[in-house]
Amino acid sequence: MSIPQSGGGTIEHFDQLAELLASGNKPKADWRIGTEHEKFGFLKDTHAPLPYAGDRSISAIFAGLEARYGWTPVREADNIIGMTRHGANISLEPGGQFELSGGMVSNLHETAAELQNHLDEVRSIADPLEIGFMGIGAAPEWSGAEMPVMPKGRYRLMTDYMGRVGTHGTQMMYRTCTVQVNLDYSSEADMVKKLRVALALQPVATALFASSPFFDGKLNGHKSWRSRIWRGLDNSRTGMLPFAFDGDFGFQKYVDWVLDVPMYFVYRDGKYINALGQSFRDFLKGQLPALPGEKPTLSDWADHMTTVFPEARVKKYIEMRGADCGDQAHINALPAFWIGLMYDQTALDAAWDLVKGFDTETREGLRVAAAVSALQGEANGVKLMDLARAAVGLSHAGLAARGLDEQRLLAPLVRTLDTGKTQADRWLDLYHGAWGGKLDPIYAASSL
Repeated sequence: MSIPQSGGGTIEHFDQLAELLASGNKPKADWRIGTEHEKFGFLKDTHAPLPYAGDRSISAIFAGLEARYGWTPVREADNIIGMTRHGANISLEPGGQFELSGGMVSNLHETAAELQNHLDEVRSIADPLEIGFMGIGAAPEWSGAEMPVMPKGRYRLMTDYMGRVGTHGTQMMYRTCTVQVNLDYSSEADMVKKLRVALALQPVATALFASSPFFDGKLNGHKSWRSRIWRGLDNSRTGMLPFAFDGDFGFQKYVDWVLDVPMYFVYRDGKYINALGQSFRDFLKGQLPALPGEKPTLSDWADHMTTVFPEARVKKYIEMRGADCGDQAHINALPAFWIGLMYDQTALDAAWDLVKGFDTETREGLRVAAAVSALQGEANGVKLMDLARAAVGLSHAGLAARGLDEQRLLAPLVRTLDTGKTQADRWLDLYHGAWGGKLDPIYAASSL
């Protein structure tokens, strides 16, 4: 989840909303890569989720990162809720999922090095405290009641609202982890093509990175329960954005959709003001019940854009949001997969040719099939295994064309396609075999 946005004065005219997205346009030479991943902390002796406070806690890790490695705390009231350093951020998801939002780097080797450095720093503090971290898409055993609640006002508001608009919202907030990559675009037309390819191929990412076949201490009938959760969350702000495939789609059409998504909050003076269910359109007119007579700033608009959760999201860049978190190699493979497809024009054009014939029903059917069956899924005659082979092949060619030897980071996906086994399939084989139907071993097996 995002930290509060900053910067930008009062919105004076409607066009500023789309202009904020257009300000993300960059020449290809300036395109960068930003990778984010979440992980579950746990106590190694009890396998209990990592609490916020105490001798063995998130707060203890924050203190170590500040003292040893120069991270600067981000506070809400008297609590540290995140850290910053050199353009990177560490933040907390609602249930204490520990998230690194990396800096914007120029190639995938820098992404891999950043991840390695982060894990080394965290381990140096966590290991002596007998704290571990899991790279997995959903908490395999913990109940909702067992999860710690982070001291962030945004999450208190969201928790109540999620229970009123869907069936799985609090599961997403407290018991899932993802990895995503943020990519640049050069123009409105480039954004449109990239977003369409991103949306159409998110089911492939969900399938390739599926790692959440367990929930509440048992099998859940899906290989990506995290993906299933997103289908029962809040239909007003999630999904595959079918309107993005309309002929007139662009920055303004995306803005129109976000404006129609009910608000969560307004951030003022370090506090979250309850605006649940209220309209940003009313805010623009100075008629927001939460702040009568006040008009929004560009940072308010940027905050509101962080409260929509489609499978691929536009800000001043595009976020790919379809993958479960996994092991270190898979965290590196996700940006590799998307960079190969998106940052080489030949690969991007070929990827669009691959999916441009899909209709709304097929795209949504693949989304469902990926959550349930991963690479064994299909919809309307489209098999995810075939689509994944084609997409990974295009990505490999796109990375090779960059000439930086980045394609080797696709190795986990190549192995998955060769064996037909995703991370979820491997967990299931162990569960039914060597683990004897027990989940205790998964804490060590999925440790980062």
